[in-house]
Amino acid sequence: MKVLAVLSQKGGVGKTTLATCLAVAAEQAGKVAAIIDLDPQATASFWKDVRQLDTPAVASIQPIRLPAMLKACADAGTDLVIIDGAAVARDVAYEAARHADFVLIPTKTAVFDTMSMTHTLDVVRQLDKAFAVVLTFVPPQGQETGDAIKAVTELGATVCPVKIGNRKAFFRAQAAGQAVQEFEAHGPAANEIKRLYEYTDIQLYKNREVV
Repeated sequence: MKVLAVLSQKGGVGKTTLATCLAVAAEQAGKVAAIIDLDPQATASFWKDVRQLDTPAVASIQPIRLPAMLKACADAGTDLVIIDGAAVARDVAYEAARHADFVLIPTKTAVFDTMSMTHTLDVVRQLDKAFAVVLTFVPPQGQETGDAIKAVTELGATVCPVKIGNRKAFFRAQAAGQAVQEFEAHGPAANEIKRLYEYTDIQLYKNREVV
């Protein structure tokens, strides 16, 4: 079993959207996936409440129960667990990162967002975890994306080669309890998630070259 943590101590950067979409992508790839929701706002759990399908499983728990829940997932034959972290709470980020095989750190392209992720970077570096920063809500044009990539690079962090655009399909899918690739299977948002899943799969399993 592999564990992917989606962490940022900045709210509103798309953690839950990425967690839910990547879990569905894993299932579409033939894996058994589960989401562990550590966010007190329980957004992933609300997504599951309106979802019409039984999978992926979503469990909303306190961070102290994370080791026991991960063991239960492993015992149940889960292939991939995605941890949806909480904003602000450093202790939650630390606990989630401690158990992760790979960490995705989403950030918007605004300068204050990229700078605010330094606390999350400190956590994953303290634990010596493999990670990448993924840009979310990326505008279709403008210099913000280039500036954000430069800022992340200057912080010494790896920038994920896949960028997630600011697309209405993500919000509409979330509200319907779907992943974007279920809501709009052939749209650009679905393609971004497909590529992001492939990237994270490579990082988790290290079984082929990154293209």
